[in-house]
Amino acid sequence: MNAKSLNKTAMDDHSPRIGTAQIQLLERLCNVCAVSGNEGEVRSIVLEQIRPHVDEVKIDALGNVLAVRRGAGENRLRVMLAAHMDEVGFMITGDEENGIFRFETVGGLDPRQLAGKAVLVGDDHLPGVIGAKPIHLTEGEELSQIITLETLRIDVGPENGKKVKLGDWVSFATRFARLGPSLRAKALDDRLGVATLIELVRQAPSNIDLLAAFTVQEEVGLRGARVAAYALDPQVAFALDSTPANDLPGWEQGSCFSEYDCPENIHYNTRLGLGPAIYIADSATLSDPRLIRHLVDTAEALGIPYQFRQPGGGGTDAGVIHKQRAGIPSVSVSVPGRYAHTAAGLCRLEDWKNTLALLHAALSRISPQILAVER
Repeated sequence: MNAKSLNKTAMDDHSPRIGTAQIQLLERLCNVCAVSGNEGEVRSIVLEQIRPHVDEVKIDALGNVLAVRRGAGENRLRVMLAAHMDEVGFMITGDEENGIFRFETVGGLDPRQLAGKAVLVGDDHLPGVIGAKPIHLTEGEELSQIITLETLRIDVGPENGKKVKLGDWVSFATRFARLGPSLRAKALDDRLGVATLIELVRQAPSNIDLLAAFTVQEEVGLRGARVAAYALDPQVAFALDSTPANDLPGWEQGSCFSEYDCPENIHYNTRLGLGPAIYIADSATLSDPRLIRHLVDTAEALGIPYQFRQPGGGGTDAGVIHKQRAGIPSVSVSVPGRYAHTAAGLCRLEDWKNTLALLHAALSRISPQILAVER
């Protein structure tokens, strides 16, 4: 892990920057609803933002946005950048009348964290709440039982209940907010990646052909990236995402009873404030070592903070991209974030800035010679 230069972002005059406009765009992206399979609201923003800057753009059969911005000169590398548009959420599956509905999760969600959360239902974004039996009415063995999905319901009220249909998607209702050095929102996974990719499309380095894939259904099995990679046929690929940061003290022991007796966390995977997380390995991908070295060399040369995402579970779109056609050298770069796949995530603005800086610099320095070295 590189702990140097933690308080600066190394960018020259030609590098993209994150300012008020970019933060406002991220706010728009986070506040719209785009549960896996229903990514249209994010797709509309993406198309609005990138159309003036690309040579080709299309929406494929699954709903991916595939765009190409060609560079200049000879022997350009075809580089795919992927960021997923979808978020975890819910689907209405049963009507119990009077505005009360059964539901299922879409993507990886922990039912223990759902009770009392505000939600938005259907295309009209009808307000609702996930309800559970209150503590006042719970006694005996119930107090020791874990909340399950079967015990929860979505309540939108009798009048709005008439407008809800089976199959409606449901998302968290959390609104984007600045909290000092941090950003709080639902769906930072992966609207951070989407916003980053939009900026890279706008200011693409001229030494490459940039193949942008804004993918669908990542949270339910990396489905959009599979067909996107096959269609774009890149020579190398970068997946842009947000990775869960296990950086709170004592999480792994579960034995903190006060601020004084929490043991040191020795099982972190990433930490907020230490810059972009470069993946070495996760449950779906062993990142290409040539691309890892390229990212590290770039960060070291320019004084950009970075960290390695510690190997472990999870995965990104790279998990299917690297297995397409004859194989595509791939690596993932993520903004660390706390409380992933809950109603509210948290990240550091500086980590996002440094992620954009590292990716733009790495793309500006990449060449076909990177593939001349054996993996």
